[in-house]
Amino acid sequence: MTTGRALDSSGGQGPSGCPPTPSPSPHPDPNLPGIYVSIPFCAQKCTYCNFRSNVYARSLREDYIRNMSAEIAQPDGPVADTLYFGGGSPSLLEPEEFEKIAKSLPAREWMEATIEVAPGEAVPDRVDEWIKAGITRASLGVQSFEPRVARQAGRSHTPETVRSDVALLRSRGVREISLDLIAGLSCQSAGSWRRSLEWVERLEVEHVSVYMLETDDDSRLGREIRAGGERYGAPDVPTEDETVDFYLSAVERLRQLGYERYEVSNFARPNSRSRHNLKYWRMAPYFGFGSDAHSFDGNLRWRNVATAPEYVARMEAGRSPREETERLDEARLLEDRILTGLRTADGVRLDAGEWSLLRPAASGLAARGWLEARRPNLRLTDEGMLFADEAVAELLG
Repeated sequence: MTTGRALDSSGGQGPSGCPPTPSPSPHPDPNLPGIYVSIPFCAQKCTYCNFRSNVYARSLREDYIRNMSAEIAQPDGPVADTLYFGGGSPSLLEPEEFEKIAKSLPAREWMEATIEVAPGEAVPDRVDEWIKAGITRASLGVQSFEPRVARQAGRSHTPETVRSDVALLRSRGVREISLDLIAGLSCQSAGSWRRSLEWVERLEVEHVSVYMLETDDDSRLGREIRAGGERYGAPDVPTEDETVDFYLSAVERLRQLGYERYEVSNFARPNSRSRHNLKYWRMAPYFGFGSDAHSFDGNLRWRNVATAPEYVARMEAGRSPREETERLDEARLLEDRILTGLRTADGVRLDAGEWSLLRPAASGLAARGWLEARRPNLRLTDEGMLFADEAVAELLG
């Protein structure tokens, strides 16, 4: 799923000079959808990235924004309470480009509105436009604070770049800030990973996401590792055991710093969970706009065409950008609810029929120490979180 990514702003003033708006309720409305806006444009393509984003010509960007704004502004568009600009790198949009998209969105005060930010792209005029559009949360794709590791991955930032971004975002009134880290990047060591966690502590952000490197064929680094090649630093990627150790050390260090792991890869200070992403994990409806954006209305799932050029061609030909549509029956809805719910610390709640159906497999996983099964609730243990995919596959047969 293309998805989609905070303390008070320490007394900072927004661009208008007004005090920041008080933080909203931490609980998203399960009956209201979220809106995801796909911005598939990057200043450079990172080696580990397996999303359908790329470095495209500026002319395509203009066509894309015009057509996506038209898709969003349909008269029967959804009434939503969370908003998420993902990518790609939505933070590279110039203020006038961002403003055009924002004007096509429903006029409302968002419970939460997030933008993904590439380090170094948070500059004052852009940030001010984000605030004007109602952005309350920024998710910085740091991946590593170690310059050598960042460069090998295709990033050019330093720790000071990130520190400067965080300071600017806070000064403009962004209420919540999240940092992304990836365990398992090329040239990463126990020491460089520890230093990244020290920077998390130093910056005192409200939310942290920690992912383990995915080595699939959708990224350049993944393809190189699978082929046994030497480009993109593939020979210097940590072993699987080392990557798991990095992840576990992050879990422990973040716990000591007061972050709660509320989903396999996500850690938050009190009342700072990602409200938009909770909609995905709790099977609430969501609507995606732009290329490779996914949607779910409670019964139907659909996805737009994968790339920006395909999307523009479809829209300008007067055709729907949708490429795949699937109606979910009761069995599939249960399967997806377990698949997403068990990734969270809250787990899933079953009715009597579901409990009876899943009890034998759940008992086996509980005996292995991966699952807590206390009727009517199922929840992965700390150890089970490490094997979430395997546990869910076994539970569902």
